[in-house]
Amino acid sequence: MKKIVLLLMLIFPALALAGGETVYIYNWTEYMPDQVLSQFTKETGIKVKYATFESNESMYAKVKLLKGTGYDVVFPSTYFVHKMRNEGLLSPIDKAKLTNITHLDPALMDKPYDPDNTYSIPYVWGSTAIGINTTYVKEGSINSWQDLWNPRFKKRVLLTNDLREVFGLGLKMKGYSVNDTAPEHIKEAYELLTTLLPNIRLFASDSPKQPFLNHEVYLGMIWNGEVHMAAQEMPEIRYIYPKEGAIFWVDSMVIPKNARNKKNAHAFIDYILKPEIAKLICEEIGYSSPNKTAVSLLSPEIRNNPTIYPSKADVEKGEFQTDVGEALLVFEKYWEKLKTQ
Repeated sequence: MKKIVLLLMLIFPALALAGGETVYIYNWTEYMPDQVLSQFTKETGIKVKYATFESNESMYAKVKLLKGTGYDVVFPSTYFVHKMRNEGLLSPIDKAKLTNITHLDPALMDKPYDPDNTYSIPYVWGSTAIGINTTYVKEGSINSWQDLWNPRFKKRVLLTNDLREVFGLGLKMKGYSVNDTAPEHIKEAYELLTTLLPNIRLFASDSPKQPFLNHEVYLGMIWNGEVHMAAQEMPEIRYIYPKEGAIFWVDSMVIPKNARNKKNAHAFIDYILKPEIAKLICEEIGYSSPNKTAVSLLSPEIRNNPTIYPSKADVEKGEFQTDVGEALLVFEKYWEKLKTQ
């Protein structure tokens, strides 16, 4: 019998580690300080097996393919929480096991994409706006999404490799909501975006700050945390909230329905909710924390940094992404057409 067990452990190492000593995490690239993972293991004895993805779409495809068995904690954005919840891919969160949930800001809880946070717990929230390199772009000369169309930026503009964000830009410029679901409006956004193609250097999904640091692009659509991290290396890189409004989002922690280590998953989520850990995450990756206690612990330099924490006026001008339901298929159709031109 012992020989059989040992043989099974060699063939299926994931099963060997699933007995309470391992948690499998699937997160965005550059989205979790290594220090947090090592401290979690040191304090709990639970090993972390960590993998990364570059887009919500790739994450969703893999979780669905594996029927939720490959990972214990996954980090989707708001609209994918709703999609995965509706498709039965998520396991309910046992909030009784989250002793630190009281630290979360109620303003970021109980949203339409997941009422009562039955399936998701906020990790960070942030924005998508305009990054510029002031070596090439005069500070103060950029204040609108429309500026990305300026002919002098031919092949020097970056867009994120995210269909909802890119089409959110197009919809915004046409005067619609970033969450508009009307097929004719999505088509209008597509047609407008095709006129931006001569300026686009690349669609970046993995570390969009890198093309800025490499001087490949001068400006473009980027996430606030990426600018925060880039500015540590190159202070010339700045973040601009366009007058039409930025795109805002929340990334959450979820447990796939068939996760093998749900007890460890809850332990990991609860650890992330510890104020000192949430503070560390915010300081290193530069995204806003939903943890109100952690925010109170931040230095004024971080807490008052508009790249990380936008003003009330900038938040009110922008929009938070929500689920678009079946309209996502329309977005995907035009996204493929845009990317293959």
